[in-house]
Amino acid sequence: MDQDIARKLLKVGEAFRIKGPFFNYEEVSQGNVNRTYKVNYIRDDGTGMAVIKPYLVQRVNTYAFKNPIQLMENIDKVTEYIRKKAPDKVSLHYHHTEDASGERKTYLSDEEDSFWRICNYVPSVTFDSCDDIRVVRNAGEAFGEFQMLLSDFDATQLYYTIPDFHDTRKRYETMLKDVARDECGRVAEVREEIDWLLSVQDQACRLTDLFNEGKLPLRVTHNDTKINNVLFDEVTHEALVVVDLDTVMPGLVGHDFGDAIRFAANFVEEDWEDYQKAGVNLNIFWAFAEGFLKKTAKTLTPLEVETLGMSSFVLACELATRFLDDYINGDKYFNVKKPKHNLIRTRCQIALAKDMLEKQDAMNAIVRECARKYQNA
Repeated sequence: MDQDIARKLLKVGEAFRIKGPFFNYEEVSQGNVNRTYKVNYIRDDGTGMAVIKPYLVQRVNTYAFKNPIQLMENIDKVTEYIRKKAPDKVSLHYHHTEDASGERKTYLSDEEDSFWRICNYVPSVTFDSCDDIRVVRNAGEAFGEFQMLLSDFDATQLYYTIPDFHDTRKRYETMLKDVARDECGRVAEVREEIDWLLSVQDQACRLTDLFNEGKLPLRVTHNDTKINNVLFDEVTHEALVVVDLDTVMPGLVGHDFGDAIRFAANFVEEDWEDYQKAGVNLNIFWAFAEGFLKKTAKTLTPLEVETLGMSSFVLACELATRFLDDYINGDKYFNVKKPKHNLIRTRCQIALAKDMLEKQDAMNAIVRECARKYQNA
């Protein structure tokens, strides 16, 4: 145990008024943006016996998240709303500091310019990827329940912590500007990828256009709906709670559904070098759709339901433009671990999107069937 880190965590715990003697800590390796620690305190169980009470302490990466206070205000509003609406369910709760004036905050910005937060620790297991249909369905239920519980929350109360995050039109515009500049001399190499993405631009921008036309409602969206952002019961593998709420902000339901499918239902990982093997696994698609619509079918508009099948294609294309744009610019945004990593990612997303186009009718039919089933339940 690093004593400097232990002392720092002790001070953070004191600021958040955590009760009981500090016992020890362990760093949690999952996640690659924030520094996360499981910190244990000793408590009296009420009978004179000592028990260990764990908390999750995080040092927020303020380079990645430029507006951490707005980020925490979004998280606090959403988590407290869910806790009040569903008090019997497992939920996240962020602890508060209290300064001399009595002001309470869900964060601590210390003298070293570090930004800290503390929430409850939930014993659980996570999956980076999973072919278990039941687990995938449970993940769909978890993200669906997150949407359902917030279906009557006014999303305009939240900040856009990442402006234009899912504005696909603007993603395309940015890519085309960088293509014209071609500062790294890479455009000639990727002309085929550029041309294909432009050939499907209107289809890829469909969600953005429908929203701009006032046809899709603004909702609270998670915006990072990977399966490893769901905590599962260690024994039953039932979903417990959705975590990693740093990107919670206003958005469209298709953003969350489509990104989950793009990540979970691909036959290969998103940077698979043999990218031609990429494609949508309809069994995984069906399992996630059934879980998601089990919770959301009665809260979504008919047009939202109709756009879910296409949303996964939209998100695959959107991410392809982002990977390709970063490759054209010299790999400045996404972390790259091998030569042409962003180009490999681009080609994998394009192969996935092409397969989704071929299977669009089947995907739409699955969504409609799941919606019909649970709308009438």
